[in-house]
Amino acid sequence: MALLEIDGLRAGYGKIEILHGITLALEEGTLCAIVGANGAGKTTLLRAISGMIPKTSGRIAFDGSEITALAPHAIVRRGLAHVPEGRRMLPYMTVEENLQVAAAVRDGEATRRIAALFERFPPLAARRTLPAGALSGGEQQMLAIARALVARPRALLLDEPSMGLAPKLVAQIFAIIRAERERGTSILLVEQNARLALGLADRAYVLERGRIALEGTGAQLLERQDVIAAYLGGT
Repeated sequence: MALLEIDGLRAGYGKIEILHGITLALEEGTLCAIVGANGAGKTTLLRAISGMIPKTSGRIAFDGSEITALAPHAIVRRGLAHVPEGRRMLPYMTVEENLQVAAAVRDGEATRRIAALFERFPPLAARRTLPAGALSGGEQQMLAIARALVARPRALLLDEPSMGLAPKLVAQIFAIIRAERERGTSILLVEQNARLALGLADRAYVLERGRIALEGTGAQLLERQDVIAAYLGGT
């Protein structure tokens, strides 16, 4: 049994259906990449999984329990955290306050978790008293990931973590993602840089117009230049 199982998922916005029967699985301790052209439905898929938009049909199960109809906060409590596109931090609060809000409590355990994250992310520790809005793009993405990790999730949904970042910063963010996967966290990654995502992925799916067009290991899809050209715009 996979950690995250999606079967026949249909979802969208109002009367507009974006996802047309998505079926996929995320195995525990692995990284699964979702790639495809702009408008394919990748972000919608993550929003549907995390409870941010309603589903019209289909089933989502996490760790053997159905979460299809749960609210976002209840899904987070189950151990599934979402790092949305655009980072969405609290810009006027400090780095440390952003982490405290994410922890939802200020007890000793939360304090220890935040201290551990500062050890793992030294640039955030050095800027812990600065407003989050004053951070660079790479630091903001690092903070967005750290905010999700403060709840110690079993799985992460990452939406376009490299968007808007310089190549050097992209490499730093992907090093963090790789390290988190090595720590045992399962990761469902939506990423515009298809080659980078597929190179890291254990399993990958190509999404086209709200449907799964192709699936395989990351290495298998990287070898298919026809797939890159047809579905990923040659990126």
